[in-house]
Amino acid sequence: MANARPSHRLVALRRRAHRGPAGAARGLRDDRGLARGPFLAKLEGHAAVLAATRPTAVNLRWALDRMLAAARETPGEGGALWERLQAEATAIWEEDRAMCRKIGEHGLALLPDGAKVLTHCNAGALATGGIGTALAPIYLAHEAGRQVQVFAGESRPVLQGARLTAWELTHA
Repeated sequence: MANARPSHRLVALRRRAHRGPAGAARGLRDDRGLARGPFLAKLEGHAAVLAATRPTAVNLRWALDRMLAAARETPGEGGALWERLQAEATAIWEEDRAMCRKIGEHGLALLPDGAKVLTHCNAGALATGGIGTALAPIYLAHEAGRQVQVFAGESRPVLQGARLTAWELTHA
């Protein structure tokens, strides 16, 4: 993706070829040589397009806002800002991974052996930096030897629940 034209990179983001703030930062790799103003303008443009591709993804909007704030408060030109974006994306990922684990640990107490769970959309490892939010307790229940039956409903327009959640759980 590094050599793809910017419009192709944004299509890749929209189609989830690479996701989230780290994907947006990777999309700016070729622009590291830009001066501060043009780099920030491109970053803001990419962030706006990425946010529009997933208007219901609240955590994506939050992470993009955090990335924009990190870039704006970092002194220097494009290269320095790009390095800061890489560090911020890594920090977001590590925090999300830890939060997903905590959600799983708390939710595990609610899942007895033989539980039946209905999920909506995709809130597993494919959608987060860790083992997921809604799926985290299910993964931990499985690790603990509990049998949990999951019903992954469809969600529109691209059937993330039926398509992604079902795939993710069959490969867990």
